[in-house]
Amino acid sequence: MEQNKEQTIDTTQMGMLFKSEFSDKQLEAYLNQGKIKASERPDNPPQILWVDDCTIATFGNFSASTGKAKSKKTFNISSIVAAALKNDRVLNYRACLPKGKDKIFYFDTEQSRYHCHNVLSRILRLAGLPTNKDCDRITFVGLREYTPSLRISLIDYALRKSKGYGLVIIDGLRDLMYDINNAKEATDVMTMLMAWTSKHNLHIHCVLHLNKNDNNTRGHIGTELENKAETVLVISKDKQNTNISEVRPMHMRDREFSSFAFSINEDSMPVLEEGYHVTVVKSKDVPLTSLSEDIHQEILGEYFGSHVPPAKYTELVDTLRMVYAGKGYKRGTNAVKALVKRLMEKEVLTKDPDGYHYHDNFSTAE
Repeated sequence: MEQNKEQTIDTTQMGMLFKSEFSDKQLEAYLNQGKIKASERPDNPPQILWVDDCTIATFGNFSASTGKAKSKKTFNISSIVAAALKNDRVLNYRACLPKGKDKIFYFDTEQSRYHCHNVLSRILRLAGLPTNKDCDRITFVGLREYTPSLRISLIDYALRKSKGYGLVIIDGLRDLMYDINNAKEATDVMTMLMAWTSKHNLHIHCVLHLNKNDNNTRGHIGTELENKAETVLVISKDKQNTNISEVRPMHMRDREFSSFAFSINEDSMPVLEEGYHVTVVKSKDVPLTSLSEDIHQEILGEYFGSHVPPAKYTELVDTLRMVYAGKGYKRGTNAVKALVKRLMEKEVLTKDPDGYHYHDNFSTAE
């Protein structure tokens, strides 16, 4: 009976996420639930996935894999899931799901049932499990034919009614939205991800495409994902050998791991490229304000040309920090704030009620 009561409370709370009006009783309950007390020490969230010794996934958080079309993102996800099924290593991923939370949900929003079955078979083969027998530790669900709102409801229902799940894959985060550039929809989806991971004490790993013409995650949802995810991985084809895909960190809360690469063998299975060396070209350690005008035009033009303008100063700073880092100019928050100040003085960036906007009329060099 107590378990049913707890589930009813969770159902009510999840249903209230997107309401705009609340009673005082509801507000009081949410406020009390959110209080952080010095007398209560929260448990450290279990770590469940690593690359080498770098943590990329913990309970209560979400992460993402990004990449352009045909970069082998699904092969990469298959390796992560197989590592979690084995509680062992696949490619460079090492996983350990705790007892009682070792089940996996895989939601695919894009592929046909035939191709979903191929992915499931690949995961089972990588995990060393039979492909002609159902495994009770993984539940694979295809959501291709449903609307975005129904997909969200189905995932929410599955998580509410199920027990023992520690890892959830959403292969096709974009398909939980009607408009990828809608700020409200993006915020709603991020809120849902944070609620699911918190309420059910699990980790969600999402897949989101990069833009075709640049290396930015797609739409407003991409910006939100980069700001709030625990880890964002980038999967990209090697420029010299398109049969090889490289995995590198775009954003990590933990220290960053060294990039690695894999290829697909004759059995259509991902295998680690042991002898592959990623060439890392480090930019000169100069202030962002000293970079050339051409560099700023390229970076700012690409970002503001395909994303909803940041509405708040902190969002602007966080976004520019990640965008510049993605181009090889990784700098701290203070360095980005100094750049923003300079760009505002030069009116390259301006602010109005809709947010911050970029104007190609500047020179940041002295």
